[in-house]
Amino acid sequence: TSLPGACACVTALTLSGLSTRRFAFEAFLPSDKKLRRKILDSLCTETRTVIIYEAPHHLRATLQELFAALGDRRLTICRELTKIHESAMQFTLSEAIYYYEQNAPKGEYVLVIEGRNMADLEQESQRCYETSSQRPRCPKKGNLSTIIK
Repeated sequence: TSLPGACACVTALTLSGLSTRRFAFEAFLPSDKKLRRKILDSLCTETRTVIIYEAPHHLRATLQELFAALGDRRLTICRELTKIHESAMQFTLSEAIYYYEQNAPKGEYVLVIEGRNMADLEQESQRCYETSSQRPRCPKKGNLSTIIK
């Protein structure tokens, strides 16, 4: 376990096993659909570890949205931090979606999501430049059925 600090985001980050060097704390994603989409699109090229809070009744939908926006990134889902039923489980986004289709979310969640690999982002930017494309995009966006197979 991790010694509780001033906030759940830092506790979750230390438990996650993901990079702790740099992180972006998003708190709860906004409920406004346009603003939410804009934030998710901006996270597509984020190289820092991303931390998001989520309520149990929104978790499944948020995981689907994250998968559609970011692809199948690694994440750690922390639940009920500093309480008796504390847990931290490591998944890919597709594995987390499958898990929570089978298991009802309970408690408050902190999602710690792996940042985009900087070398991959630079290679993609170079390819985009060479082919005069607009901007780098996340790989394997939104195709859950092919990734699960």
